[in-house]
Amino acid sequence: MPVVCIAPKSDPTYDKVKANIEEVKARNGDLVILTEEGNYDLDKFAGDKDFVIRVPTVDIMLQPIVFTIPLQMLSYYVADLRGCSIDQPKNLAKSVTV
Repeated sequence: MPVVCIAPKSDPTYDKVKANIEEVKARNGDLVILTEEGNYDLDKFAGDKDFVIRVPTVDIMLQPIVFTIPLQMLSYYVADLRGCSIDQPKNLAKSVTV
């Protein structure tokens, strides 16, 4: 299973995330990197089995919304490939307490 990294360049912890990505690559790990458009610093880590997904550059306050969309799509397609029931999860409790 690949390691999913969220690495917006405007994030104050960007250098630490970049160091963590280097550690994963040093251990031959597979990566899925989410970053902003125009950030090509992380391309050097992307090998044959790795992916760099770029999202539009927005204000730091809006980044959680913009980065959520590709993460939700990734989880949808992984669940679909694994054959999991996407619309009816196995352990979903449908009870309402008032």
